Amino acid sequence: MRPLGETAAGAILGAGFLTASAISASAAIACAGRVCWHTHETYAYPRESRVVVPRTIGAGGREGFTFREHEGRGYWRGRNWVTW
Repeated sequence: MRPLGETAAGAILGAGFLTASAISASAAIACAGRVCWHTHETYAYPRESRVVVPRTIGAGGREGFTFREHEGRGYWRGRNWVTW
């Protein structure tokens, strides 16, 4: 019976580590109109950027949204990345 107890304890510890790592990961989605991108920092976007950080993108997931990725701080205005 001892190996079963060790396996159960290992599973519980593993689940705890996975839960802790999921909580510490932070990523958000920012959108300007129907164009969205992933961000790893929380920024206070300029008012003229019209960027929103939605809680969800809707029940269908990404329907109607275009995802474009870019490194650094900024936002999409049309097809151009604006850095500030």
